[in-house]
Amino acid sequence: MFHLPTSSSPSSTPLLPLPPPAAIIDADTRRRVLYPELIFRLENLVSSLRAQFGLSKGDCALVFSPNNIYTPILYLSLFSLGVVISPINPAAMVPEIQHQILLSKPVIAFASSDSAHKLPLLKHGIVNIDSVEFESLMENQRGKKERAGIKVKQSDVATILYSSGTTGPVKGVALTHRNWTANIAGGMRPVRTIQTVGYCTVPLFHAYGMALSLRLMASGECLVITGGNRRFDMRKMYSVIEEYRVSQLALAPPLVVTMAGDAEVMDGYDLSSLEVVICGGAHLSKSTIERLKNRLPKVQLAQSYGLTETTGRVFATLGPDETRTEGATGKLMANCEAKVVDPETGAALPPMKPGELWVRGDLVMKGYVDDEEATAAVLGRDGWLRTGDLCYINNQGYLFFVDRIKELIKYKGYQVAPAELEHLLNGHPDVVEAAVV
Repeated sequence: MFHLPTSSSPSSTPLLPLPPPAAIIDADTRRRVLYPELIFRLENLVSSLRAQFGLSKGDCALVFSPNNIYTPILYLSLFSLGVVISPINPAAMVPEIQHQILLSKPVIAFASSDSAHKLPLLKHGIVNIDSVEFESLMENQRGKKERAGIKVKQSDVATILYSSGTTGPVKGVALTHRNWTANIAGGMRPVRTIQTVGYCTVPLFHAYGMALSLRLMASGECLVITGGNRRFDMRKMYSVIEEYRVSQLALAPPLVVTMAGDAEVMDGYDLSSLEVVICGGAHLSKSTIERLKNRLPKVQLAQSYGLTETTGRVFATLGPDETRTEGATGKLMANCEAKVVDPETGAALPPMKPGELWVRGDLVMKGYVDDEEATAAVLGRDGWLRTGDLCYINNQGYLFFVDRIKELIKYKGYQVAPAELEHLLNGHPDVVEAAVV
């Protein structure tokens, strides 16, 4: 919980107390939830879900909605009950939804009114997250007796997210409460006397967005969300940064590329509050990084590397010193191990030598849901997760991503990484974008 600063004054007139800080703001609707309200709604929702629907530890709940101001509250409530959260992209087609439902076996769904029609009937039905009914679940004070006796273990599954893994069809990735606790703890920043604001433009159904939202709330910062059913607008994004004095901006790589080349539009807004742009999901080209730094020289670009199987980022740039190493995607997160090995033999390789990245630790998934064969193919009994990515680690411990191993091009006995060729081509001033296959 964020602790409000206290003030003193030599004047005999007492200062008015500061208003409680906002926990979540929806930049599209301008609605906000204050921290005292978040706790109130969270406790009521936990009680309502158990009393009205009989949800209990081990049940699975499907969340099928665009970013919504109440989604983080729903996540926290389900975590508290020990209910497994299975978020699905609301743009998913019916066959994909059916496959994911077969994997997660949900007993209830929380969906937006625009997406609920895609879902089949579940045991406890479908609750519209943007309805009056859902509001009442958060406002009805039932007391704390419904929460008595709930004991959630660190080893219990907290979420089932979806990934194609290193190969094959979409799989259900089982992530535990320990995984999420490690993710949040590893990204905590020093407490400030003034509340800072993080702007999450990425989907909350993805590990990236879920992790960021949980971390911001855990540290008492303000979470600004956007991206309901509206098409993303860069001008709107700059306006939100200006209005709410955003200090942390989380973007998907394509938006970073757009931002780096958006000089004329960007100049019309006050972005002086911005301290860091967070980017994960794909590697950025050198030219994109240079253009962004030229446009925003005081802003850190914090790249990270991770997989759904590692609860999001497992290597990250967490401070200004770490953002200065060109081309790196950060250092290893706390409570994790990493090594680079020969893809053929599994022998460990020295620094600066490219090979397959293996990771182990509190961020690594429990396994793929109901798929022992796929789990065994990537996760050894000793806990090492084989990422399928070609990387190297330098002498200072920074990770450099080269390419996916399965995408390497074999040419006259050499293995050529498409990403390296793309970076070379994208560095030419006359090239807007390049792809090598």
